[in-house]
Amino acid sequence: MNVEVTAAPAPADAQMAAPAITRVGVVGAGQMGNGIAHVCALAGLSVVLSDVKAEALERAVATIAHNMDRQIHRGAISAEDKSAALARIVTATDFAAFGDSDLVIEAATEKEEIKRGIFKTLVPHLKPACMLASNTSSISITRLGASTDRPEKFIGMHFMNPVPVMKLVEVIRGIATDEPTFQAIQALAQRLHKTTAVSEDFPAFIVNRILVPMINEAVYALYEGVGSISAIDSAMRLGANHPMGPLELADFIGLDTCLSIMQVLYEGLSDSKYRPCPLLVKYVEAGWLGRKSGRGFYDYTQTPPRPTR
Repeated sequence: MNVEVTAAPAPADAQMAAPAITRVGVVGAGQMGNGIAHVCALAGLSVVLSDVKAEALERAVATIAHNMDRQIHRGAISAEDKSAALARIVTATDFAAFGDSDLVIEAATEKEEIKRGIFKTLVPHLKPACMLASNTSSISITRLGASTDRPEKFIGMHFMNPVPVMKLVEVIRGIATDEPTFQAIQALAQRLHKTTAVSEDFPAFIVNRILVPMINEAVYALYEGVGSISAIDSAMRLGANHPMGPLELADFIGLDTCLSIMQVLYEGLSDSKYRPCPLLVKYVEAGWLGRKSGRGFYDYTQTPPRPTR
């Protein structure tokens, strides 16, 4: 008896082509949002950059122009590239401007309730085929996706700061993320001249799972009197060949962001080794958030910045 063997059909979502992305929306005009808009516009994509504050949008466009001037000075782009890219960026304070977007990337504050609120307000303005990405550095993609009407089109796209300089993008699939969405985001990252690292949907993903606990341990070393701010940062720069000391890096990232990531790790993994250092909590409570507030582990109102302890 002859038995004919046929291959099993591929899953339905694997048979679908990855959707093309030509129009990108970015929610949030802060440091990450303006960087994402910057690289997307330089890559030839039409960009809508949104923020609740018009003055934040004005600052963002000025920052993008300034950073492109630096790229011109280095010979990375031409003046014509800059003009064309800036012409592709439209700003808006209303989510209705995202109606034609193929992808919207959320780059708001690293607070889950804020992100959920944004998605609730955002999704009614999107076309059914529009994909959603979050630039979250630590929060569950599965959980964020479940708060929308399209979890299968929801994905994590975690850019590194500063976005125009750093080459890595972490790509995180939620449990419901379909293959066409994943492939579309991989293709977009390639178009942006980024390298991707695919992470499972665990708290803080790859980079911050390793990096931020190191920063937290440096804060503990300061808290326990193991070394001064200058000594800790010098030791890691010169002893481990890090380009920036961990406390200086914490100021660059934002101490509130570092604390949020440690809280996600501590709550998500239930492991005491991820307990945020009390000194980090105190600095955030004081509003000493790092460079963006003018003071963190260093005082940036002075040149050069001086340690605050």
